[in-house]
Amino acid sequence: MSEKVEKVGVKREAGYLYFIDKNGDVSKAVMARGGKKGGKPTKVAKVGLKKEAGYLYFIDKNGDISRTVMSRGGQKRKSKKKVAKKKKVVKRGVKKMAKKIVKKVAKKATKKGKKK
Repeated sequence: MSEKVEKVGVKREAGYLYFIDKNGDVSKAVMARGGKKGGKPTKVAKVGLKKEAGYLYFIDKNGDISRTVMSRGGQKRKSKKKVAKKKKVVKRGVKKMAKKIVKKVAKKATKKGKKK
């Protein structure tokens, strides 16, 4: 449901788009049709309406300014959880191979030391 904000009583003409501009006034512009571009907006009524966030403002059937709560469609997003950093997993086989390599290098070093 919508609620009336301001009574303006704008009389509409066919072929025009009526809207509330940045200053909160009612303006109209020629609508684009076919290959023709739309026209520049002109002020119809000076209102000075202060817009509130979360509402959609429009001109109703009677030419008055009304508003309704904006509906936000789509799926709800999942909250972002903090992801724990993964520890580097060293497989047992890799550890054993590393130990073997270290032993071989140590043996070679000791053999070279004995020859000299």
